[in-house]
Amino acid sequence: MKIGAIPENPVEWLALGLGMVPRPLVETLPTLLLARSLLAAARFGLPQALAEGPLAAQEVADRCRTHPRATRLLLDTLASLGYVRPEDGRYALTGDGRKWLLPLQDSLLYRCLEWDWIARLDDFVRTGGALDIHGEMTSEQWALYQGGMADVARLGTPELVRRIAVPAGARDLLDIGGSHGLLSAAFCRKHPGLRATVLDLPSAVEHAAPILAREGMGDRVVHRPGNALTDDLGTAVWDVVLLSNLAHHFDDTENRELARRIARSLRPGGVFAIVEIIRRESPAEGGQLGALFDLYFALTSRSGTWSFAEMAAWQREAGLRPRKPVRLRRSPGFGVQAALSPRHGS
Repeated sequence: MKIGAIPENPVEWLALGLGMVPRPLVETLPTLLLARSLLAAARFGLPQALAEGPLAAQEVADRCRTHPRATRLLLDTLASLGYVRPEDGRYALTGDGRKWLLPLQDSLLYRCLEWDWIARLDDFVRTGGALDIHGEMTSEQWALYQGGMADVARLGTPELVRRIAVPAGARDLLDIGGSHGLLSAAFCRKHPGLRATVLDLPSAVEHAAPILAREGMGDRVVHRPGNALTDDLGTAVWDVVLLSNLAHHFDDTENRELARRIARSLRPGGVFAIVEIIRRESPAEGGQLGALFDLYFALTSRSGTWSFAEMAAWQREAGLRPRKPVRLRRSPGFGVQAALSPRHGS
């Protein structure tokens, strides 16, 4: 999947194909306005105001405590994006608006925080000095972060549960950096004999615990505050270890060492699955999302995205047997690199 200039009619298709469209102009101001419009809609609660039915712009403004004319202009923008539609002087959520804007409210609010981080990209390019978002976030920002991560996890979790194989008779799962625990909860629902421990930073656990509590899993899914880079993961105590959307925060050396410790912690026949945004082997191969997120995580966490080959190398060097990589269908740009712990005598 790519983001960029998308023609809306045959003339625009032709102009783009002939190289007549000034793409840098199209891909800057309009995309800035598009993104900020969605963030403003979330911040002021426009989708929620329309959730029960169509309203006039003035009525939306009254409910959201916003300026009437500015609210109408924002609603018109949302209409151009296909999230609302005008109806006899009123505005109504479209199917896409109801399907995406309402359940992704927390994620969009988190984007407001990311907007401020991305605004510091110039300093990063000039100096190479990256942010340390996990060390800088306030308690309020941690809450935004966890809510946003949970929104995104709900979209991809069903496919992950289908496509990551759990060994027969598995009893214990370790979810490293799993914060809200939604992925662990889903695995435990599918596998009644499974229980899970979610290892994450204390600040993450503080704000993720209420999200996990709402899952009603009791003591089958529990939090363990700690640090994946320093905590003892044990020896031959886990049947499944998940590392989901965390490797991009660590450098190559840290990921190699973590893979060795995970391999040691697995029981024979156990599974170590890395879920990540995938970087292509070289820029010439394309992969726009992987490149964009590589830059994003270099800015925010001093690391970046990884290729399937790099992740498999960590697993192989740790004594595990990498499986064929899996590209996720529901989450463009994401994939799973799983590996098995050898059984005794094999």
